[in-house]
Amino acid sequence: MSDPIIRSLLDTDLYKLTMQQVVLHQFPGVQAEYQFRCRNTPAFPMAELLPAVNRQLDALCELRFTPDEIAYLRSLRYLKPDYVDYLELFHLNRRFISVTPRADGRLDIHARGPMVQAMMFEIYVLAIVNELYFDELIRRQGIAGGHEATLEEGRRRIGAKVDKIRAFQTSLPANAPPLLLADFGTRRRFSRDWLEEVVKVLHAGVPDVFRGTSNMDLARRLGLTPIGTMAHEFLQAFQALDVNLRQFQKAALESWVQEYRGDLGIALTDVVGMDAFLADFDLYFAKLFDGLRHDSGDPVVWGEKMIEHYHKLRIDPATKMLTFSDSLDIDRAIALYGHFATRTQVSFGIGTNLTNDLGIEPLQIVMKLVRCNDRPVAKLSDTANKLMCDDPVFLAYLRQIFNLERI
Repeated sequence: MSDPIIRSLLDTDLYKLTMQQVVLHQFPGVQAEYQFRCRNTPAFPMAELLPAVNRQLDALCELRFTPDEIAYLRSLRYLKPDYVDYLELFHLNRRFISVTPRADGRLDIHARGPMVQAMMFEIYVLAIVNELYFDELIRRQGIAGGHEATLEEGRRRIGAKVDKIRAFQTSLPANAPPLLLADFGTRRRFSRDWLEEVVKVLHAGVPDVFRGTSNMDLARRLGLTPIGTMAHEFLQAFQALDVNLRQFQKAALESWVQEYRGDLGIALTDVVGMDAFLADFDLYFAKLFDGLRHDSGDPVVWGEKMIEHYHKLRIDPATKMLTFSDSLDIDRAIALYGHFATRTQVSFGIGTNLTNDLGIEPLQIVMKLVRCNDRPVAKLSDTANKLMCDDPVFLAYLRQIFNLERI
């Protein structure tokens, strides 16, 4: 077998661990199913990668957290001692994930089992599929200079981004709010080594702007701040737990508050659309959470709605953080900074455009929660092509409950 792509269980996003801790503490017996999807058309049938994907998954399931990694996790105050004890014993069980070819040449990947297990496959699977795909694509295309020429183009592009950020910093007045960028690109990276190179370039080139990375392994080894709180799957799970469906967002937010008691206070808004979220995000939650994360729909419309909502609740938006993370590039981040930074705190999590911008079309791959306790769940984002649900009856019911006919 070729070298393992995933060499550390910390090679994942922080929010997988923060969500897993809540699941372990508050609903450890929940069963879950995650489904892989590619939203664009690959350059060749991805089912041809199946043997290599299976070999990589075999290697992944042999990994354990090392003593140094456990010591690092114990240093993070929001991770509870008993949860880190659990991670010291943790490993992924191979029987909970399957990979099969589809008739259309795509890959069918499902993780099924206890949620504390199944939820952890996502980031590893996406990183594995990406790296195998791009290695094979470069080989097939016969690109002059091959892999190294592709990396050189990537270096040229990330260098231009650093220059653009520096020029924008120079143009700001001395008392301007800071421009804050973080790497959110683990799941969409070109390769493990390229992600590390990009993060090092940003950290060295714009240290006052680059605030950290979602990747726990890089955060530990490079002394960076790990960034992340929750993803859609956390709120989606409550659609299938023993709570009134109309109240699932409030139940999820309350669960988070009880677990973290003021830490990790950025909430995600688009599991059933921004308007439905704001109907549940009352004064209680608006005061308890530090801010919100945008991940679908028009970011300017979203930000304006959020500022208006804070004003209605008589909360100063300048005391809150709006984090933008949907398909961003440097130009878009700078434009959003210019629009909002004088009225509220802003930060930007950039993924694909940082870690997979090398002149080859990136894959748009996801692995999302589709069932919980054998009941369907749905993600109804403010962007139509991000909808994820395998049960049209439940989807119709959810739309009715939240008055979401237009989504």
